[in-house]
Amino acid sequence: MRQYFYCNKCIFAAMKEMTINTTELLLPSGSVETFYAAAEGGADAVYLGMKSYSARGRANNFSFSQLAAIRMETRKRGMKMYITLNTVIKNTELSDLFYSLSVLQKLQVDAVIIQDWGVYRVIKKYFPSLKIHASTQMGNHNSLGLKLSDKLGFERVILARELTQAELNEMLQKSDIQAEVFVHGALCYSFSGMCLFSSYIGGSGANRGWCKQPCRRTFQKADGAHFIFSLKDNELIDYVPQLKEAGVASIKIEGRLKSAEYVYKVAKAYRMVLDDPQTLPQARELLRFDFGREKTSYFFGGKVTNSITDAPNTGLFLGKVQRPTENGLHFELSSKIELKEGYLLRIRDSKDGAQNNVKIRKIDKVEGPYQIEVNKDGAASGDQVFLAGMRTDNFPSRFPELPNINIPSRIQQKYDRAKREFRLKRPAATAQFLLRIDSADWLRKIRVDDYSAIFLKMTRTEWEKLPLKSPFFAKNMYRFYIELPKFIPEKDIPFYQELCLGFFKNGIKNFVLSHLSQKELLPQGAFVHTNENVYVFNDATVDQLLDQKVESYVYPLENEWENLFAGRDRGGIVPVFFYPELFYSRMPVDIPANNPEITDNDGLHYQKFVRDGVTITVPSVPVSYSLYAAKIQKAGFRRFLFDLSYMRPSKNFPQTLLKRWKSGEQVQPSVTFNFKKGLK
Repeated sequence: MRQYFYCNKCIFAAMKEMTINTTELLLPSGSVETFYAAAEGGADAVYLGMKSYSARGRANNFSFSQLAAIRMETRKRGMKMYITLNTVIKNTELSDLFYSLSVLQKLQVDAVIIQDWGVYRVIKKYFPSLKIHASTQMGNHNSLGLKLSDKLGFERVILARELTQAELNEMLQKSDIQAEVFVHGALCYSFSGMCLFSSYIGGSGANRGWCKQPCRRTFQKADGAHFIFSLKDNELIDYVPQLKEAGVASIKIEGRLKSAEYVYKVAKAYRMVLDDPQTLPQARELLRFDFGREKTSYFFGGKVTNSITDAPNTGLFLGKVQRPTENGLHFELSSKIELKEGYLLRIRDSKDGAQNNVKIRKIDKVEGPYQIEVNKDGAASGDQVFLAGMRTDNFPSRFPELPNINIPSRIQQKYDRAKREFRLKRPAATAQFLLRIDSADWLRKIRVDDYSAIFLKMTRTEWEKLPLKSPFFAKNMYRFYIELPKFIPEKDIPFYQELCLGFFKNGIKNFVLSHLSQKELLPQGAFVHTNENVYVFNDATVDQLLDQKVESYVYPLENEWENLFAGRDRGGIVPVFFYPELFYSRMPVDIPANNPEITDNDGLHYQKFVRDGVTITVPSVPVSYSLYAAKIQKAGFRRFLFDLSYMRPSKNFPQTLLKRWKSGEQVQPSVTFNFKKGLK
């Protein structure tokens, strides 16, 4: 018998090589059926949501008993189970959060996917055995985010979908933390975690799991109605070998709202290519019937010019209804697909875009067009017909057993103790007014003595206009805070590091971060502040920010007064006048610079701006809370932010704002966002 001997160093190297080359296939599970579909399709792991705190609130999601059943099934099958707790949490929900986390700890789930820094704080301090993955909602898009996540004890980071292949490779080389990449499914137009559009038009926040998909709607521009922001679906099947070679820990399929048929087909296709790249042609053919939208490889593939679609519907287009019949519809099939009884069709109304799913009961193929009996009526001539499902595979819709879950009896005491332990910021003694400007031209229009701090939110070219050596700046240096952007591509990290160092040497010590990881850009001795993009939706987040030595923080723009007042913290900054950035995207859109205004179907007007390669959509009317000034101050808040971004510099307007606030008069025209109507 031949014998082999290995040194410890060789064994370690071999183990590391195995780890690098093992890439997990992660599938969505929004129902019992889709869980079994993922398992049968070859998933290594599934991610799924509870009844609360899931970024897909419209998915069926699971009860605690069902989670226990899935945990039993995943253990039997050697799979992993990740729980999506990836929404921001209101103050009134913190108690229930403790109950949910106690169940997840008892089930020993493999990880919890989170967005909220308050949830991070609670898990690390009170449920330390739970592993944490940083949701794509946390906006990690460069190596700074990976490094901070690693330092703070995250097991994995789910990366932003907007990265190029070169950016991803460079980020992975600079960090050792696990990285997860979305490879298939729907794309959001805005950076995840940075979209306020759904929240703005109806109080259904994307950061709360209730996105109404405004990017899928038509908007009017000068030449008519268009699907300006509707992206094709992501498909990176061709790049799986490169992702695996780069050391990506997990490739992830989007789709907790999708059917079991979709989950099974997509799982099977990516499983094939992960196991054997030679099966790529067969996998591509399988994905042709995933019944999604048109496909794009987006930024990862290096071409985004064709990533917007004017056909936002999911499903394979079959043709248009020629005329409705008594029991169904009559249409000419324009696709080379053989239809069968039981197939699912989607009918899209040609007038308002409304959709109905219908099942084929009977097919009568006479000369020319198909005549189909369906289980619903209401189709009209000109309506589009899509194939939405074949139902060729059946999966169980129930679990064999549902174990009982007992929540520990002392969990309420644990929450009560935690609430007492949260460190909070004391309110200012008197009212303080802060200002944000996005152009150096404002400096000649404002009375700086009116403000305790002035946030400078500039583009790269605007920074060069600042007269740092002037007597004006020397006298007021302590008032100026340098604000960093929400998106800093990997190649721009050295620029912003030098920028911060330059300002620091010139006497500006205060910096406002849009992402906690931007602390890594600051010189030692700088004072750290955070803006509204670092979501302070609850007192637990305040505790976390204070632990990170954050001096001040701005509450979220989409906040409601019920949540704001329910917290015990009163030391934060309340934004009281602003144009909210509804879409914040790396993806350019076809809106001419000389006529940047668009209108939605409700008659609301919006404008497009492009700043340092980022496309930003804001409403044409600002948000103002001056009507509620007395109520806000009576509740104990003393620090207020007026944001003049996206406005033409004016000498009189800043004074008008202050007067309106002090008199409690509303600025006209303006809206109040979610402040009174509430946030779902």
